[in-house]
Order: sequence, then C-alpha cells, then structure tokens
Amino acid sequence: MLGRLSKHLRRRISTSPCIYGLQDGLFSVHPHVSQAVAEGRPVVALESTIITHGMPYPHNLRTAQEVEAIVRFQGAIPATVGVLEGKVHVGLSGEELDFLARSKTSLKVSRRDLPYVISKGLSGGTTVSGTMIAAHNAGIPVFVTGGIGGVHRDGENTLDISADLTELGRTPIAVVSAGVKSILDIGRTLEFLETQGVCVATYGDSNNFPAFFSPQSGYTSPYHVSNPEEAAELIASALALGLQSGVLLAVPIPEGHAAAGKEIEDAIQTALAEASSRGITGRDVTPFILQTVNELTKGKSLQANIALIHNNAKVGSQIACALSECMQRKSGLQIGKGKKEKSHGKNAIVVGGVNVDFIAKGKTKKLLFGQTNPGSVCQSFGGVGRNIADCLSRLGQESLFISAIGADFHGNAVLNYCKHMNTSGVAQMKEQRTATYCAVITESGDLSLGLGDMDIHQQIKEQYVSQYEEQLSAASLVCVDGNIPVSTINYICSIGKKHSVPVWYESTDADKACKPFLSESWKALTYTSPNLAELCTMNRTLGLPTPPELPDSLEEVLSCAASLSRPLLEHLQCVVVTLGPMGVLLCGEHEAGSVNLQPRKHRRKGRLCAFHYPALTISSEETVNVSGAGDSLAGGIMVGILRGWDTHTCVRMGILAARLSLTSPHPIAPTLTLDSVHPLRAHTQPWPQPTCLWMEA
Repeated sequence: MLGRLSKHLRRRISTSPCIYGLQDGLFSVHPHVSQAVAEGRPVVALESTIITHGMPYPHNLRTAQEVEAIVRFQGAIPATVGVLEGKVHVGLSGEELDFLARSKTSLKVSRRDLPYVISKGLSGGTTVSGTMIAAHNAGIPVFVTGGIGGVHRDGENTLDISADLTELGRTPIAVVSAGVKSILDIGRTLEFLETQGVCVATYGDSNNFPAFFSPQSGYTSPYHVSNPEEAAELIASALALGLQSGVLLAVPIPEGHAAAGKEIEDAIQTALAEASSRGITGRDVTPFILQTVNELTKGKSLQANIALIHNNAKVGSQIACALSECMQRKSGLQIGKGKKEKSHGKNAIVVGGVNVDFIAKGKTKKLLFGQTNPGSVCQSFGGVGRNIADCLSRLGQESLFISAIGADFHGNAVLNYCKHMNTSGVAQMKEQRTATYCAVITESGDLSLGLGDMDIHQQIKEQYVSQYEEQLSAASLVCVDGNIPVSTINYICSIGKKHSVPVWYESTDADKACKPFLSESWKALTYTSPNLAELCTMNRTLGLPTPPELPDSLEEVLSCAASLSRPLLEHLQCVVVTLGPMGVLLCGEHEAGSVNLQPRKHRRKGRLCAFHYPALTISSEETVNVSGAGDSLAGGIMVGILRGWDTHTCVRMGILAARLSLTSPHPIAPTLTLDSVHPLRAHTQPWPQPTCLWMEA
C-alpha cells in the first residue's frame, strides 16, 4: 500500500492518471525578471521589432534604452524580449540590446516564425504576437508596444490579417499600445478583435480609438478606463475569470505631438501609393512605409513615434505597478482587522535537487515483466528542494532556490512550470541532463521497479553555491536537502555557524540522511525533519545505538523517536520526526507549553520534551498523490517560523499543507495559499490536542 512506502518513494509517486504537457522551445528569463515575477513585483514586457525593424540605428538602440529607463523610473522591471541565436530571451542585457540594434540580418519573429528561428539558431526581434507568447511563458501580464497590427486594407479579399489579433484572442496578456496604424483597416480590425473575444478599452477620458499618430481614428472603443487603477482592475478581472484572451488598452498619442498628425497622415497615403506601385507586400510594407513617411515628414514621424512609445511605456508601467498592488491586495491573507500578513522582510534560501518524475501505475494486481501491461503514466515536477521552494513561494514567503538542471527539454519545462518561484539560482548546464525518475508501481501502490538519473545533483557544488555567499550569510533561514554533495552541505553549515543563520536539513532518504553527520557539520544545524528510518541512520552515523527493527505501535514509535532525537538536541534546536499516518513528533526545548521553534541566541535552558501532533484523517479515496506531503509539512512549518508565529500554529499549518498535497496530483498543490492553510481560517473541525512527552536529562 502507498502508506507503507518509504519516505523516499512517497515523495516521488503521483497516482494521477494525467500526463501534463511540457513546454516546447527554449526560453531564457533574465534573473532580475524571474525574481521580480516570483516576488509579485511589477514587470513590463517590451517587444524588439521596434529595435530590429522599426527604426534606423542608432535611434533604435537609444529608444530601447530610454524606454527601459522610463519603465524603471516608474517602479517596474523592464523585460525586453528578443531571439538570440535560437533562444528566446525575456530580459536583455545592454550588450544584447546593442547586438539586435546593429544586426542587419535579424528576422521579424512572430508565432509562426518561432519554431524555424529556434531550430536554425537564428536571431530576431519579436513582434507583438511573439512577445506575447514569451511574456506569458515568463508570467508577465503587462506588455507595452507602439501599435499593434490589424486587418489590412482590402483584407476582406486578401485575408491579410496580422497574427497580433489572433494572439490577443488566445493569450491572456494586457497589451498597452497606441492603437492601430492608420495604414490598416481600423474598423474591420475592431470587428475582428470582437470576434476573438478581446476586451478593448481606450485609456483616458474618451473612448475614441486612437490611430497611432492620431488620437482619433473615427472609431470608438467599447470601453474606456480613466487611470492606472481602473486599468489594473480590468486586467485583474480578466485574469481572475480565466479567460484565455487578452486585453487591449489603447493609449492616445500625447497632445504635443498629435498636431503633426495631419501631415503624417498625408505622408502615409503617399507612401501607401508608392508601396503599391513598387509591388511591396506582406511584412515588408510596414518598414517601407515608416521609412518613407519619416523622409517625407523630415523626421517628424520618427519623433512622434518615439514620443508615443515613451508615453506608452510610462502608462504601461503605471498600470503594471497598480496591477501588482491589486493582485497582492486580492491574494493577501486578511487576519484580524483587515491586516495583511507580510513576510516581515525575512528571506529564505533553499539549496537542493529538481526531478522530473514519471510514475507508471499498473491497472492489474500483478505486473508481468517482459511484456506490455495496461496502466497509466503521470509526469510531474518534484525534487525535495524544488518542492520546499515551491511551497514557500505559494505561501508568500520570499525565497531563492539554488539548484542545477540540464540545458535540455526537461530543464526548460522545469523553468516554465516554476516561473512563480525565484529560480535565478538554478544553473542550466549544457553538458548535463536534468534529473529524472521513473517508478513502476502496482495497482495497490507498491513499488515494482524504480530508475533514477540524478547525476546532475552532484553538480550543485560548493564552488557554484559559494557565488551566493552574501545572500546565504544574510538569510533568515537556509534549507538544504540530502541530494546535494557532502562538501556543499558542509560549506553551508559553516556559513550558518559563522553568521548565526538557522540551517534546516531535509534528508531525502535513509541512505542520504547521514551526510551532515559524517563530520562536525551537523552541530551547525538548527532543524532537521527525518522519518524514523532516517533518524536511525543519523544516530548510527554518530556511533549511537539504534533498534534492530522499527516499532509498529504508536506508543513504541513515539518512545523510539523521542529517544533517537535526544542526542541530536545537544546541538540542534528542534527535530521534526515525520510519522506518516501517525502524525508528527516535535522534539526540542520546552517553552510556554510547547517546543520553542524560534531560532534562539542563547544556550538551551529549558527541559527537553516532545509534542505529538496526530495527523488529520484522510480517506484513501481522497488521497491522490503522496510524493510531496513531507515537503509541504516542512515548508509550512518554515513559513510559520519566519513569520514568528507560535509553535502550534506553525505545525498545524504544515499539517494542513501536507493534507492539501495529498489530495493534489502535484507534489505541491497549485491551490496552496497562506489563506488555505492558516489554522484560524482553513480548519473548521476541532484540532486534536498534541500530547507532551518529557525527555530524560
């Protein structure tokens, strides 16, 4: 039965019959961008065809730099999107911006072009549709551009319709633009957007739909929003409804530059006629018209173009900031008199492994080797370190995850799934494979065969982790799992000892539980959370006696766990013994009717004790996945410690997080929030009272 499986296996198995899709393509998210997204801070996506095809050099580079500066000045993080040598980058460095600005061979990359450009290792500027795809994959909800494409004139015959419009109909991104260029059929464009289910609103006091160089096109938007807060509420509502379509916010060009609109419009008509006479069609039309109009207007159109882009960047950044505040307000836990819980500036760091798990479950009582058996296969994202970092992130705790994955298909899928986390510390290694695990289990949940390819965990070396020494030294809590090398664990323990940083050791199985105890490093640990088998390994490694067989009855299990924890408490502050369906045994110094969980600055003074917390009952029918319950328990307790909550609240929150994990097909439930596991709000039944066991001196 699943309940009999070891902790090591329980963390990996998911009995869900679903196969979750993996992200195709290669995406690289700049660390500043991924960290901001993980923390819920405002980020603004920016396209790059304006760099590669919209303006001549050096105007294009200078404009790109100015736009990014405007975004930063408004309090948001700019994320310019581009394709560099076959990889989609979300967030470009100064050198990468300069490369695209100078390149004469860069392509315009829309949705249809992405597979080819990536497969050939080419570079290019992303269009509105290409940028929307990248921004959505990176978890960025606001995208600023100049103007969007639309239905071309005579489009009812040519069927020449920009991919921007269909992308708006299937990608939930808010696009801030100056409307549609007047070289297009604006009326049919608005009709097409309506057909695609795109919510269109003009930003400002009027609902006149702008035509790029002109604040009025002769058409009206269905709606209008007056300020950033109204725009943010509109976007938040669209996201909350789960609509798989975007929002178009049309921002009129600033009045100071709208005066040149009539002259520019006349030049556009001249350029259109010339393009037609030369036989210029398709994607070449827009660059030709922009260049011709700029020449005819002696630079006025370029100046107006830059002005409206600057204005869009300003407005879009203000909207992104308002949206960030709106989303945090809506998702924040309200306790007491409307007080919003915060992480109090405390931060955590998790150093550990990532796995892509494949669980094959047979549909018959007995599996026959050498032939095909009926069954189901489920893929999920696991790894003890990843699971804990995921749990912390979903509970609103600022945390950095340090790990290693391959520069391969599975690695890209991991980064895409974990985009809500701060994965800026995850190294993507070209010569390594992302860790994978495959388990074949029977219908009843017993393991028949397991295979693991986890060599990459040994690449989480001291040399790599030491790059983050400054963050480790200043952390409020550091968690390490047993997958990483012994030398790395020793290094982190030395940092913890030197800078008085609490270190939590999460052993991944009985074999790896010994790692910190092979040297004096274990004395620098503050917390550990083994099961009974792992606790035995820790004691044996220290040369201490252990029982020949593990007990079965609750009374004997509690007595054994307390006795084995006693010698560790000479240096550790707390040992959290996970007992599966029997609950949790919390061992440490007695204080105020419970075990003291808050990091202490003094030597232990109180008497040692152990508190047993019974598990919440859950039926086998409710149990979907047992692979992340222990990690959810640890993550919930960590968040409570970092927020300074009392011990009973910390442990009960961990138990509720574990229960939620058991009922989810994922190791860490995507529905996990602070509100869903806080004992005062998430549990209506009376809590079983913990039992205190006193330890001998």
